[in-house]
Amino acid sequence: MAFLPNIVFALLLITALFFFTKNILSIRRNILLGKDIERKDQSKKRWGNMVRMALGQSKMVTKPIAGSLHVIVYVGFVIINIELLEIILDGLFGTHRLFAPYLGGFYNVLIASFEILAALVLVAVVLFWIRRNIIKIKRFLSSEMKGWPKKDADYILYFEIVLMSLFLSMNATDLLLQNISAPHYIKAGSFPISQFIAPLFSSLSMESLVVLERTFWWLHIIGILIFLNYLYFSKHLHILLAFPNTYFANLNPKGFFKNNPTVTAEVKLMLDPNADPYAVPADGAVPDKFGASDAIDLNWVQLLNAYTCTECGRCTSECPANQTGKLLSPRKIMMDTRDRLEEIGKNIEKNGSFQEDGNQLLDNYITREELWACTSCNACVDVCPVDIDPLSIIMDMRQYLVMEESAAPTDLNNMMSNIENNGAPWPFNNQDRLLWVNEN
Repeated sequence: MAFLPNIVFALLLITALFFFTKNILSIRRNILLGKDIERKDQSKKRWGNMVRMALGQSKMVTKPIAGSLHVIVYVGFVIINIELLEIILDGLFGTHRLFAPYLGGFYNVLIASFEILAALVLVAVVLFWIRRNIIKIKRFLSSEMKGWPKKDADYILYFEIVLMSLFLSMNATDLLLQNISAPHYIKAGSFPISQFIAPLFSSLSMESLVVLERTFWWLHIIGILIFLNYLYFSKHLHILLAFPNTYFANLNPKGFFKNNPTVTAEVKLMLDPNADPYAVPADGAVPDKFGASDAIDLNWVQLLNAYTCTECGRCTSECPANQTGKLLSPRKIMMDTRDRLEEIGKNIEKNGSFQEDGNQLLDNYITREELWACTSCNACVDVCPVDIDPLSIIMDMRQYLVMEESAAPTDLNNMMSNIENNGAPWPFNNQDRLLWVNEN
């Protein structure tokens, strides 16, 4: 029976990792439903992009308060979870503070650092909660942030508060057990924060302290494993996907739009009387559909963008269309794309392959009014902390409306007719362009 806790821990760990892997593979499958796109060029620049933005948080600190708090939580959560390796090994082998004999005095420095960071994370998370629920920052109040998105953001904060509190409480009871030389509790670690929590438990017997320490230990690791699997359902998935997302981001200058090769070939035919009318476009056959009306018409990087969205709302707060009361919210574009992609994924899981369900991204999730409200200014792309590109989705869906449905707004149709007939956006014959000169 001595090995029963280790067996239980091993089974718990294997189960958690199984479901985590299953969920990650499900996300990977959904992302790869997207069209292929080349994003393997300029690897040096891509690595730099990832290190600077995903690891270095360079775009987060453009908003000093939120950015600084986020950096504290990010650094604290990542570094504190280094101890997770020790906890896992202790759980598997029945040891306690396994690394202490090997790291010597440095182990004390590590534990002290973990505790200070845990305290800072607690402060930052509480401030985040206050900003969302008491101060009510405007960008968290949009219509798309009601219901589950708001609950999800709060759940994450509660998770982090509980995990950090359990970590410090575990150390506090551990410290007391070390001080009374309890069996199995070697003297190891420095506890600058939990030493102030320890007096809460100092009146307890050694047996009660052991039970409490073990309870905190188990709840802490179980909480981490639950949180690991909660990521699949949460916007917090960005802590993993921010790295590939920034690596595969579009490196072209903002405002650069790629020409549709099929349309380019058509234009060349009109301009070159000697061109072969049956020539295949440079990149292959004519596409089945121009633009995108559903999530699987988008490319895989755009779908990766959708899963990476942090729902922070910086894109929407910078959007000039949104600022002037238009319906468009770039954050909603990404959330809608992810929701539709999840719906498609569940359809595939249920039926073995995608079966037409009568829904699509266009109209069922994203309205035409939203798409045409966009000024294509790239403000949303420029401000995103993890290089998400809502504009590319908007432009692809606009292309579908224009080229597949001829459903452009009246003013745009008039402009295109003028360009076709007059060689200019204005409704004047090109032979009359210089008549204004004679008026002076």
